Amino acid sequence: MKPTRNPWARTGAGLAWHLWLPVLLVAGSLLLSQQFSSHYFPPLRTIAEQTWVIWFDGGGMAENLLPSLLRLLAGFCAAVVAGVLLGTLLGLMPRTEEALRPLTDSFRAIPGAALLPIALMFFGTGEAMKIVLIAFISMWPIMLNTIDGVRSVNPTLGQVMESFKLRPLDRFWHIYLPAAAPQVFAGARTALAIGVAVMVVVEMFGTPGGLGYFIRHAQENFQVVAMWTGMLVLGVFGYLLNALFRAFEKRILNWHHAMVAHTQGASS
Repeated sequence: MKPTRNPWARTGAGLAWHLWLPVLLVAGSLLLSQQFSSHYFPPLRTIAEQTWVIWFDGGGMAENLLPSLLRLLAGFCAAVVAGVLLGTLLGLMPRTEEALRPLTDSFRAIPGAALLPIALMFFGTGEAMKIVLIAFISMWPIMLNTIDGVRSVNPTLGQVMESFKLRPLDRFWHIYLPAAAPQVFAGARTALAIGVAVMVVVEMFGTPGGLGYFIRHAQENFQVVAMWTGMLVLGVFGYLLNALFRAFEKRILNWHHAMVAHTQGASS
């Protein structure tokens, strides 16, 4: 009989594996701060104290973090919808996708910062510019992964759909979307990281409010500690977003992970 493993020990080992690097960095920063001090690299304790003062006691969460979160969610949701719809259409029309490939490759190769002057010219410095730019730049990995996912559908299913005369909307919801879902989520995870980076850039050159604006404003006014608090909050913000997205992906794709585990168990 195989001995059962202690779930608490497994949880503790997993937690230690995820936290060893942050703990090492914090310990190293505390040791270095005792050896020398610099105006540009303030001690971690000072940054942590000012983070609490600025972002929690001073209302920084409502003034800067919440607007960034809302912009990112709006742009990311628009990127997912556009990427899935365009990817499905292009995946079902390979000749059209091949004809448009030079155009799509050119657009997705342009860095987000290079598109900022054009976005400012058409949309100004308001919310529309930020959301449109986040959505446009984040859309490409979702679209490309959706194309591959749609094309991975077994051709036999196409014949079955034709036999039952399924409507296009039913084909999309019940056949193509579930088949492409694992690759769509993989592309969306990449798009989320891209969206955070674009969000910071567009906020630096837009209207007040947001993490990017706060970091740039602090740097321009030589508020070095405040700038580092913005960087710290941005890092934690990105980490928590990625963790939440992974948990959501695991829940939605539970059937896919179970099927993969069953297939690997059967083959071993």
